[in-house]
Amino acid sequence: MAILHFIQQVLSTPAIFVGLIALVGLLLQKQDAQTCVKGTIKTILGFIVLNAGACVVQQAIIPFGDLFQAAFGVQGVVPNNEAITSLALDQFAVQTASIFALGMIANIILARFSKLKYIFLTGHHALYMACLIAIVLSIGGLSGAPLIIAGALLLGFVMALFPAIMQPTIREVTGMDDLALGHFASTGYWISAQIGKLFGKNDNTVTTEDVNFPQGLSFLRENTISIAIAMFICYIPVSLIANIKDAAKAAEIFGDSNWFLFSLINSITFSAGIYIVLAGVRMLIAEIVPAFKGISEKLVPNAKPALDCPIVFPYAPNAVLIGFLCSFIGGIVGLIVLALMGHSGMAVAIILPGAVVHFFCGATAGVCGNARGGLKGCIAGAFVHGIAVTFLAAMLYPILGSLGFANTTFSDADFTIVGIIFGNLIKVVHGNGLVAVCAALFVAPIIISAVTGKTK
Repeated sequence: MAILHFIQQVLSTPAIFVGLIALVGLLLQKQDAQTCVKGTIKTILGFIVLNAGACVVQQAIIPFGDLFQAAFGVQGVVPNNEAITSLALDQFAVQTASIFALGMIANIILARFSKLKYIFLTGHHALYMACLIAIVLSIGGLSGAPLIIAGALLLGFVMALFPAIMQPTIREVTGMDDLALGHFASTGYWISAQIGKLFGKNDNTVTTEDVNFPQGLSFLRENTISIAIAMFICYIPVSLIANIKDAAKAAEIFGDSNWFLFSLINSITFSAGIYIVLAGVRMLIAEIVPAFKGISEKLVPNAKPALDCPIVFPYAPNAVLIGFLCSFIGGIVGLIVLALMGHSGMAVAIILPGAVVHFFCGATAGVCGNARGGLKGCIAGAFVHGIAVTFLAAMLYPILGSLGFANTTFSDADFTIVGIIFGNLIKVVHGNGLVAVCAALFVAPIIISAVTGKTK
C-alpha cells in the first residue's frame, strides 16, 4: 500500500510527473548522466516556475472577482474545478485516483496505436477529469473494477482527442508542430479560433502584437507595464463601487489595506505573475521538447507532448490580456441573459463570471482567435468564448445537482461537455452499457488507424 500511495503521489504531482517524462525521453536517447540530471531538474524547475506564476496570478485575480460580486450585488454560482473536485474526492477518492493512473497508461497506448499522437501532461486537469468521470459513471450504475476500467478508457480517449482537435490552431499559434495543448478547455479555444477565422487573416491583418502606441506612450510596448496599467484601470472602478455598495464585504476583501493601494498592488502583482508564467513556459519548452524526442522516436513514434494552456502565452502576450478582458465581458453578457431567462420564469442557474476561468481560458482563447483572425479575431473569439463557457456551465449545473453536487460546477469547456454528454447518456444507458460505450470510444481510433494504415 505504501508503494501504491507513493506512485499515486508521483503521478498526481505535475512537476515530478513531467520531470519523469523528460528523464525517460533523455534515457531513451542514451544521453549521459549529466545531461539527464540537468534536463530533468530544469524541466521540473520550469514547471514549478510556471505553477508559481499561475498562483501569483490567481492571488491577484480572485479578489477582483469577489469585488465584482460585491460591487454589483449579483448572487449565483462561480464555476471552479478545484472546488467541485475537492468536494467529490470525499466520496470518490479511490475511484478518481485509479482512473487517473490507468487513464494515463490508456493515453499512451492510444497514442502508440492510433493517429491521436498526443500524450497529455497536464496532470491536475487529468485528475479533475478523472473525478468528473468517476462521479458520472458511478451514478450510471457502475462500481468497482468496471467503473475504473471504463473510466480509464474514457479518460485516455479524451486526453488524446482534445489536443488533436486543437492541433491545427496550435500550429498556427506557435509556427511549429512539436507541441500540443493539453488543457480541458479546448472546445472553448476551438470555438474562439473558428470565430477568429471568420475575419480571415492575410499579410495586411492587424494582430494584437501589431498595436501601435503613440510616441508618448511607447513605454506601453513593455508587456509588464501595459498589463499592470490595464488591470489597474479594471480594478479601480470595481473596488470603488464595491466600497460604496457593500462596505462590509469590501473591507473583508481589502483587509487592512486601503482600497486604492490594494488595487494598485494587485494590478502589479497580476503583471508580475504573468512575467513569471512566461519565464516558466520558456524554460519548460526549452527542455521538454528535446527530451520528448526520445519518447517520440522509441516508444510512441511522432508523439507530441500536450502541455498546459500558458504555453501559448509567449506567442501573443497582448492577446493574453485582451482575451481575458473580452472573455470576462462575454461572461457578464452571459450572466445578464441567464438572469433575464430566470426572471421570465425559466429554471436556469445563474453563472457568475469567474476571474480565474476567464483569465486562463479567456486569454488562451484570445491567442487562438488572434492566430486565425488577428486583433478582431481575438476580440470576437474571446468574447464568444466567455458566453459559451457561461452557458455550458449553466447546462452542466442541474446535472451535477441531480448527482448530489449542488452549488458548484466545473468551469472549463471540455469538462462541461463531457459532463453534459455522459450526464444525459446515463439516463438511457446503464451499467455494462456504459463500459461498452467507453470501450468503443477508446478502440475506435485504433481500429480506424489500423484500417487506414496510419499509426505512425
